[in-house]
Amino acid sequence: MSDATSRGYNDFQDHLAALDTSGLLTRIDAPIDKESELIPLVRWQFRGGIAEPDRKAFLFTKVRGGDGREFDIPVAVGALAGNAAIYSVGMGVPVGKIGDCWAHSIANPIAPVTVSDPACQEIVYEGSDLLSGSGLDALPVPVSTPGYDSAPYLTATACITSDPDTGTQNMGTYRGGLKAPDRIGLKLFMNLGQGGTAHWEKYRARGEAMPIAMVVGCPPPVAYVGPQKLPKDVDEMGVAGGIAGAPIRVAKARTSDLLVPAEAEIVIEGLLDPEYFEPEGPFGESHGHINLEEYNFIFQVTAITQRQNAIFTSIISQVTPSESSVIKRVAYEPLFLAHLTGHLGIRGVVRVGMHEPLTNLRKVVIIQFTRGTPRTEIWRALYGAMSFQAPVGKYLIAVDEDIDPDNLDAVFWAMSYRANLAQDCELLPHRPLGHGPKTGAAEDATLAIDATLKADMAPVALPKREYMEHAKGLWEKLGLPSLTPEPPWHGYELGDWSEEWDQLAIRAAKGDWQSNGERSHQKRRTGVVPNTDIRNVDDE
Repeated sequence: MSDATSRGYNDFQDHLAALDTSGLLTRIDAPIDKESELIPLVRWQFRGGIAEPDRKAFLFTKVRGGDGREFDIPVAVGALAGNAAIYSVGMGVPVGKIGDCWAHSIANPIAPVTVSDPACQEIVYEGSDLLSGSGLDALPVPVSTPGYDSAPYLTATACITSDPDTGTQNMGTYRGGLKAPDRIGLKLFMNLGQGGTAHWEKYRARGEAMPIAMVVGCPPPVAYVGPQKLPKDVDEMGVAGGIAGAPIRVAKARTSDLLVPAEAEIVIEGLLDPEYFEPEGPFGESHGHINLEEYNFIFQVTAITQRQNAIFTSIISQVTPSESSVIKRVAYEPLFLAHLTGHLGIRGVVRVGMHEPLTNLRKVVIIQFTRGTPRTEIWRALYGAMSFQAPVGKYLIAVDEDIDPDNLDAVFWAMSYRANLAQDCELLPHRPLGHGPKTGAAEDATLAIDATLKADMAPVALPKREYMEHAKGLWEKLGLPSLTPEPPWHGYELGDWSEEWDQLAIRAAKGDWQSNGERSHQKRRTGVVPNTDIRNVDDE
């Protein structure tokens, strides 16, 4: 029986093997510079027109530094959420079941179990080791945004802290810039109410340094929990156990009482200074702009532990789409849907979509409804989505089922012709800024738009489905370039259409247009003005 089978879940290396088996892993054995080449290379699959299903995880086996130093630790990038399929492998469920898995895991957590002699402590560096070539400088940490970032940055992190009063642990994803072999500049977002920040405030009030453990290369169920911004009273490690279907194995850290994932690849232990801060950044952030230099936390490293043959993990963030946005999107969308339909009991909601490219999910949210959903339910959903998470929902747009939330062209189409801004738009002030570049503003607002149909409309002006499908067959038979249909790719009715008009169209498509002309001739009228709807004139 394999270790994965006995523990009930894959560690990160098992996960890489599963990706390889599924054809989702690209192995690069050529020498790659971690400072200037590694992240730009992977970035191209997010900015080079490669479709989301075709993206891969990358494993770099020969990593070197800008100074020519060669590292003996491989680097994986895109291995957590290069696309939804990669995320699905890590979650252990099909893509369509990810939302259900999250909801079940939050409702049914499985508490972790503590073990001794963990794999993550097979190699231990402490004290003078950290300043003798075995500190942070021995880790192949890439530069995420070459040309702008001030340092290599730890990005795919699970940072563990604990409440000094209760002992309750919190886990979040925070960036860490290398400063020295034993020092990290850590970014905690004070304005986002992160759990680690609340813990640090308590330690600061005591005048004590806060223990922290930065975990790199977690088992996927653990890695996915940190970025999800679960409520503060939810045990992240328990939710990870719910995802895995088995208790996550944890072990006491070497230099603190924090409990860390036993199968982690690398664990960096240390203390956050309660008083002093130092400049950190610039760094390319997930809102798509450079976070400029600012004073942030000092993470003094007390130990680095790792397993034999460890693999370093980094993540593609910055401008979206990115690995960072996929991690959030595949969980956020179904969680918001469950909140609206389950917790709030709102009728008619089909899907919640979050616009990913450039805007990074949180700012533009599209809610899809069945045709005919009452206006009261539509606005309940808009208000409910706006209030679920403080950073999410600067623009909230309600659309009908025929509008694909992932097709912003279609969304703008609905906004243009299905929304009367005098009646279907609300501007709600006093919203927190959330995650974004600093602009000097103290707060933001929400713009909510009901872009659903309020009355019947004429059909969509494209050939009917049967004609388009026939033409597609001809296209392919002629050997023309491969097609990727973009909705709407055929005409369909929106309520304002008659059987008589349908017969006119059938005759026209068969070449019998003269019969239609004879009908028109019979319906000649005097005493009408141009552009008068035929239905407003009674037949004699």
